Amino acid sequence: VQLQASGGGLVQAGGSLRLSCAASGRTFSNYTVGWFRQAPGKEREFVAAISRSGRTTDYADSVEGRFIISRDNAKNTVYLQMNSLKPEDTAVYYCAAGGLATTSVGGYNYWGQGTLVTVSS
Repeated sequence: VQLQASGGGLVQAGGSLRLSCAASGRTFSNYTVGWFRQAPGKEREFVAAISRSGRTTDYADSVEGRFIISRDNAKNTVYLQMNSLKPEDTAVYYCAAGGLATTSVGGYNYWGQGTLVTVSS
C-alpha cells in the first residue's frame, strides 16, 4: 500500500492543523494506521493509531486530549486533527500502515513520506 501524508504547515501555538494520510494500492481497511513524528535530533515516536474499523484508537500521553485520529475507509484516508498545538509538537509527521495494533515503529510495514509541522511560540 502507498501512503501520502499532507496537511502540514506553520501554525502559532494554540492553533490547529489537520493532517491527512491518503492510501492506494491495497485494501486500506485491512490495515491499522498510525501517526508518528520525528523532531530534529530525536528518534521517531508514536503519536496515535487507529484500528481497521476505526472503533479503537490509541494516543501517546503527550497528545492525549489534544489530537484526534479518525479514518474514512470509503475514501482510503486517515486524519489527524491536532488542536492546542505546542512548540514541542514541531516535527515531521509520518503515517504508517500495518497489520498489528501497536505503538512500535517496527510494527508498521508501509510508510508515507512525511509532512512538516512547525509550531511557533
